Amino acid sequence: MTDTIRHPPPRFGTCSWKYDSWRGIVYSDAPRLDYLAEYARRFDCVEVDQWFWSLFGPDQLRLPSPALAAEYAAAVPPSFRFAVKMPNALTLTHYHPKTKTEPLVPNPHFLSPELLNRTLDALAPMREKLGPVMLQFGYLNRLMMDSQRVFLERLASFAESLPRDLDWCVEPRNPQWLDGAYFGLLRQFDLGHVFQQGYYMPPVARVYGQYADKLTGRAVIRLHGPDREAMDERSGKDWSRIVEPRDGEVNALAVVVRDLQQRGKKAWAFANNHYEGCAPLTIERIRGRI
Repeated sequence: MTDTIRHPPPRFGTCSWKYDSWRGIVYSDAPRLDYLAEYARRFDCVEVDQWFWSLFGPDQLRLPSPALAAEYAAAVPPSFRFAVKMPNALTLTHYHPKTKTEPLVPNPHFLSPELLNRTLDALAPMREKLGPVMLQFGYLNRLMMDSQRVFLERLASFAESLPRDLDWCVEPRNPQWLDGAYFGLLRQFDLGHVFQQGYYMPPVARVYGQYADKLTGRAVIRLHGPDREAMDERSGKDWSRIVEPRDGEVNALAVVVRDLQQRGKKAWAFANNHYEGCAPLTIERIRGRI
């Protein structure tokens, strides 16, 4: 008799969690809620993006709060995992210009091992509960980065300093850079890829179909939708219902998640309210198709 191969189940969560309009969907009607504790009774992971926005000028750098990291870790069970977007001080090549005519000023913290270590020290209280740790890059034009080759060289150098006990994942926002050279570097350093469904990025299912065989042992899917402002207007920022169902995409995403599981990969999927109008209901729609 052969042993049954057990593949890790995919994990599903939302992008952030503190929304009053999720009462009756995720939360109770109690006057005062411990949002994260109640959330963790229904989901086994969540994306934390609040520490991403960190770079506000040469002398304005904001890193995660160790006290808040400890508070979050204490609110959830041992099996719960936090997907953390690392501060954009690590992934912005330049400071954001205040005007369109202002010249770009290089960010000295870009892919800095020293800043990486400071950030990980701040996250130490939740380290045992960290899931994917994500490096999200913005779209890099020629003024920001000479070429994909230069970007991959910088990323490879930085990857040498990454502690191997964490699930590191990379999200580039240059669609044309999703190619063999990029996925080859991920395999070289055992980094996961973050698939983005939304904005101007190509559909997850299409990219997955091309590069599924090139992935490492982990992958993240983030569902954001094409137009944040339009969804704000359509929903009125009441995130309690599906406003714009994306049935075709949801069906295709369920196939991708199922295939990741069958391949024995760690699979993570995080939905944003701006994807269909209600992130928890989007997650249930994907779960129901797997």
